[in-house]
Amino acid sequence: MNNSARSVTVKLLGKEYTISCPDGAEAELLASADFLNQKMKEIHNSGKVVGLERIAIMAALNTSHELIKSKEEQRQIVEGHLRRISGKIDQSLARMEATGDKE
Repeated sequence: MNNSARSVTVKLLGKEYTISCPDGAEAELLASADFLNQKMKEIHNSGKVVGLERIAIMAALNTSHELIKSKEEQRQIVEGHLRRISGKIDQSLARMEATGDKE
């Protein structure tokens, strides 16, 4: 396993940050920084939050909330699929028992 790291410079609201990341993860880091920068710009442009640190915290909280909400929605979707599959299995087993099919 390769444990070497690289320094990557990202820009958030016009300020540059040098961040260490594992080799091969640079594109993901840059994509994450672009996403965060966009969220921070939205908050900054709303004019409701002042100060880079507060904007960053609000962006992090909003993104965390969206992630948690998305995970819950995905969990509910998976549970729904599992219930439908279970129902189909139960129906198939009931039909097999009713017709006397046994494997």
